[in-house]
Amino acid sequence: MSEKIVLIDGHSILNRAFYGVPNLSNSEGIHTNAVYGFLNILFKILEEEHPQYLTVAFDLNVPTFRHNRYAEYKGTRKPMPGELAEQVPLMKEVLKAMGVTIVTKEGYEADDILGTLAAKCETGGMEVTIVSGDRDLLQLATDHTMIRIPKTRFGQTTIEDYHAGDVVAKYQLLPYQIIELKALMGDASDNIPGIPGVGEKTATKILLEYQNIENAHEHVEDIRPNKAKNSLKEHYDMAKLSKELATICTDCPIDFDIESARMTNFYTPEAYEIFRRLDFKNLLTRFDEETAVSEKPLETEIIRNKDKLGKIIQSACDHGTVGISLIIQEKLWGIGISFGREEVYYAPVGDLLEEEYLKEKLDLLFSKCDIVSVLDLKEALKFTRAAKQKNVFDAQIAAYLINPLKAKYTYDDIAKEFAGEMLATVEDLFGKSKLPKLGTVSMDILAAYAGNMAYSVYCSRDPLEKMLKDLNMYELYTRIEIPLAFTLYDMEQAGMRVDAQSLKEYGDKLKLRIDELEQSIYQQAGEKFNINSPKQLGVVLFEKLQLPGGRKTKTGYSTAADILEKMAPSAPIVNDILEYRQMTKLKSTYADGLAGYIGADDRIHSTFNQTITATGRISSTEPNLQNIPIRMELGKMIRKVFIPKDGCLFIDADYSQIELRVLASLSADENLIEAYREEKDIHRMTASKVFHVPFGEVTPLQRRNAKAVNFGIVYGISSFGLSQDLNISRKEASQYIEDYFKNYPKIKEFLDEKVKTAKEDGYVTTKFGRRRPIPELKSSNFMQRSFGERVAMNAPIQGTAADIIKIAMIRVNERLKNEGYKSKLLLQVHDELLIEAPETEVKDVSALLKEEMTGAADLAVALEVDMHTGKDWYDAH
Repeated sequence: MSEKIVLIDGHSILNRAFYGVPNLSNSEGIHTNAVYGFLNILFKILEEEHPQYLTVAFDLNVPTFRHNRYAEYKGTRKPMPGELAEQVPLMKEVLKAMGVTIVTKEGYEADDILGTLAAKCETGGMEVTIVSGDRDLLQLATDHTMIRIPKTRFGQTTIEDYHAGDVVAKYQLLPYQIIELKALMGDASDNIPGIPGVGEKTATKILLEYQNIENAHEHVEDIRPNKAKNSLKEHYDMAKLSKELATICTDCPIDFDIESARMTNFYTPEAYEIFRRLDFKNLLTRFDEETAVSEKPLETEIIRNKDKLGKIIQSACDHGTVGISLIIQEKLWGIGISFGREEVYYAPVGDLLEEEYLKEKLDLLFSKCDIVSVLDLKEALKFTRAAKQKNVFDAQIAAYLINPLKAKYTYDDIAKEFAGEMLATVEDLFGKSKLPKLGTVSMDILAAYAGNMAYSVYCSRDPLEKMLKDLNMYELYTRIEIPLAFTLYDMEQAGMRVDAQSLKEYGDKLKLRIDELEQSIYQQAGEKFNINSPKQLGVVLFEKLQLPGGRKTKTGYSTAADILEKMAPSAPIVNDILEYRQMTKLKSTYADGLAGYIGADDRIHSTFNQTITATGRISSTEPNLQNIPIRMELGKMIRKVFIPKDGCLFIDADYSQIELRVLASLSADENLIEAYREEKDIHRMTASKVFHVPFGEVTPLQRRNAKAVNFGIVYGISSFGLSQDLNISRKEASQYIEDYFKNYPKIKEFLDEKVKTAKEDGYVTTKFGRRRPIPELKSSNFMQRSFGERVAMNAPIQGTAADIIKIAMIRVNERLKNEGYKSKLLLQVHDELLIEAPETEVKDVSALLKEEMTGAADLAVALEVDMHTGKDWYDAH
């Protein structure tokens, strides 16, 4: 039986995979979809072909003999998207790690290399399979050389196979006539001209009768139709050139030792390491256990008695630097400790090691060690009060600052990216990406989990700290983010008191209104139907009631809010539907949703996250207290159920136009700065300038429109976006923006400069050094690039504002504690802080709050704060 070689057209398959597999990237932000798709196609081919040899050919980014012959060859091709271009060297690196032979040749294309190798191997008695997405290669098909053309859609690959007979069956032509076909009809993708007016159908007809262009030209007077005859007569030289360009070279001068292409074991330690780095987790199952462990696995010793644990704690304190992991699931299950690769321990809560004893040992570590590294400082603070800002290191916060675009920061990713350590992942240990119920897990696996996490934060601390310093973010980390973790912990512990009875009454009031709206909608529709079903609603509105503005999709009429809002002024039923949606959301999300979070202390203890948003803003979850409605009156009424404890008031302090003030300061625009210094109404002044009317004659509508322009500029709004917001023409909106920039020229310069530097550097920074990477600016997609430009304009402003509010929170919280106040900081919502203060402290704490908030940053314009007090959150806002 003959041996077989598989030859792969590298760029072609990589290109097919790139467009066929959804966008993927690894934990470092490197695009990987093309490489992942290529490997899946490769493995599928090899499993089907069972070859003994394998070679991949790549094009080089230099002119070939075809370019020398015809300068416009491939001249119409768009440049390769950046996301694909970055994967070409990566693909070669992966193949090299797998031991796969790669062949390139200057002056020739991959097609020529494949053609040459196929001819050599077939002559040597081998079976040949060529894998490419390029149908030009069909000219190489023989009884012993098969062309396989993969198609990948939505991650699924199908393959068309062609021996010589299959080419005839599909195209009616012999393989060599594929060249003749291109000579006549040309090839738009390669910019091969062909001859004018001849398409595939006419070209095929000519070749079936005359075999090739030379014979056709000899019988040119017999060719029909006349258009094709005249074209071949007048452009025969172009047909000959096209034939030359379309012909794959089968004897290009390459040195190739067939034995170098013999397949060996792909699953090498080098390949395993690169697959791990690229996060190809499901491909790692192909490696045997011996290969998968590229270095000695981490061993965690389980400590079960107090004497041994005491000695380890002492050793950790003597060492000075230690990594700690807390295993928490509803309670503390144990702690992991590491101060070296050979010093990894797990102390479980049990009969011999009580929870309180472990907490005492944690306090000892935090008080005696020079540095204690953790993965989530705020969580650790629940079990120790000995942690101090100066001696804790949070690997999660550090990794977040370095790359704030990631969805999560796992211990294994951090160890891999910053310390080059390949540690067992949650999936490796538990067989799933989420923790199971820990009561069902063996002690050995739990120990391994705790040990890997503790070692990860230990070994990654130095490289993380170095990178923070290299990126000029170490001060941001130590002066804002670490103190903030302590502040957020205090806020979570304080919680917000809720009047459960008032919340129920609020829900009842909503239910009453929902019932009224339901009856009104049914009456106007003339029937009962499911208002929450877009399909049924679409039929009622656009078929039964014949309302204008219906837009049909594959699944029925669209009933999205933007469509309904345009219809609302002329259709009372639509107004009711929009209000119904608002009421039902209020009831399910807030009236019903919040009730489940009220604790035994009558308070809701939300979780505040500082490693979620790319801009640096804090988010709130379980429940989200930052998303309490404020736009509609009934929505705002939910704030009435949040009340301070007896004898206390709420103090609500809100920064006034902080982002516009930041913009004025960062842009150094004299006109905007002067307006703030003179304490003018900014929106009225902008209206006066943009609409060319005296300051005292600005109408309320003009002021509202100017306000939209002011805040729109902060967010990099387009003329289209502004036209939608103000319900004006795009031309008018464009003029508004143009006039705005004429009056505030430094703002335009500032925003343009931010986009320019972001394109050069790949990121923007806030006033305090926080980085926001913007990979979208390198995207081949216009919408993505436009989004990136808006981010480049907005992130320095919004991020600086977020940093300022964090500084204010930290200072307010620390002063309240240090100066012995009973008042507590409870909540931060964007630019607003909420404090619960005993009535006797309200005056002093209000002054403290104003002092720290206005003094949080040194800007070119003063920070202003609006402050109110009240018996509930509604009255205080």
